[in-house]
Order: sequence, then structure tokens, then C-alpha cells
Amino acid sequence: MHNEQILIVDDEPAIREMVMMTLEMAGFESLQAADISEAHQQVVDHRPALILLDWMLPGDKSGIDFCRMLKNDEMLAEIPVIMLTAKSEEDSKVHGLDAGADDYMTKPFSTRELISRIKAVLRRSSALSSDRPIEIGALSLNPKSQRVTANDQVIDLGPTEYRLLAFFMSHPERAYTRPQLLDQVWGGNVYIEDRTIDVHIRRLRKLLKPFGCHTFIQTVRGTGYRFSGLIE
Repeated sequence: MHNEQILIVDDEPAIREMVMMTLEMAGFESLQAADISEAHQQVVDHRPALILLDWMLPGDKSGIDFCRMLKNDEMLAEIPVIMLTAKSEEDSKVHGLDAGADDYMTKPFSTRELISRIKAVLRRSSALSSDRPIEIGALSLNPKSQRVTANDQVIDLGPTEYRLLAFFMSHPERAYTRPQLLDQVWGGNVYIEDRTIDVHIRRLRKLLKPFGCHTFIQTVRGTGYRFSGLIE
């Protein structure tokens, strides 16, 4: 039995019911919410292990807004989020992942795939949630506070750049291909272009440049990228 609580945020009762039954058959406990205010209350009261979040929700805020709000809250940022949506366009996926979502599923989806995605995201988030700070060169990453500093100055990173840097710093000196980075940082089966990785690498380098740490992210010709505190 898993016994981890998973919060289902969807305004359609039939979908909540179907997902709840699927989760319970797989050994998970479930919580439900039909809108953002209810979802926020559930998160504060129960702190679920993972949130299944619908993109389209009633009210003036979308699931994306709620995801962004969670990821900007130090106390809640580490709760993984899988977006559930009828939107299948490429840019919608990138938009959702940029807001900090850990994975993305387009309706309709198979219950078996849902469970395998949940397990994969939970495995990844527990691997990234080691409490010990990581230090490489002048860079220091504290997983507990999700704060990154260089020479004691805080570097302001978005959720996607933070996850990318956290993965790199916990796996230094190894070259990763773009598909491997997509799988490790965004989750398997996320259908976004490899070039999205290049965009985030550029952003991350730009944010690290004022602190002289941008050279830690090295391009490996013919492969992808490597993170190293050693000079090439």
C-alpha cells in the first residue's frame, strides 16, 4: 500500500470519481476539490504527496495560476503537480511546464498511464528532495528552502530553472542528452520539443552569469549538456 494522499482538482464530478477509484485501486488515498479555493484549503490542511490539477477551472483563476502560486510558496513548492487538460497544443504544454508543473496529461488518458506517471513523478520528486545542501564552486543549492545562492547572494530562479539546476547539481560531471534531461526534469512521456531544453539552458546560464557560474553548464558537442565545476 502506498497510503500517499493525492489531491484531485477538477470541476467535473465524473472525472474526480473515476480518478479517485483508479487511485484507490492502486493503493493511494485521495482528496478532492472542485475549484481553486477548495484546492488551496485541502493543500494547507492535508499537504498531499501530489496534486492532479485540471487546467480549466471555474472562477477567474486557471489551474496554471494555482500551479504558479504553489510553486512560488516556499512551504508548498515541493509538492509535485501533474496538469490534466483537454488542451493538447504544444505551447499549452510548455506553458504548463513553465508554470512549474512536473508532468502533463491530456484528456482522455488511460488509467494505467495515469498511475505510471504518478509513480514516476513521486519517485523523481523524492530523489530531488534530499534535505542536504549541494555546493559546487561558488554555487550553493538548499533543497529544503529551494534557495540558490552564489557567494551568499540569492539567485532568483523560476521553478523550471530551479529543477533543472537541482538535477544538474545533484548529477555533476556527467553528460546528458536532451531527451534524458526532458525525462529527468520534466518527466517521461512529456511531448515537448528538445529545443525547449536549449531555451531553459540559455535562461539558466543568463541568470548565473552575473555570479560567474554560467560556465558550469557546459555544452557537450554531439551529446547535450554537462554540469561541472571544473574548467573545460
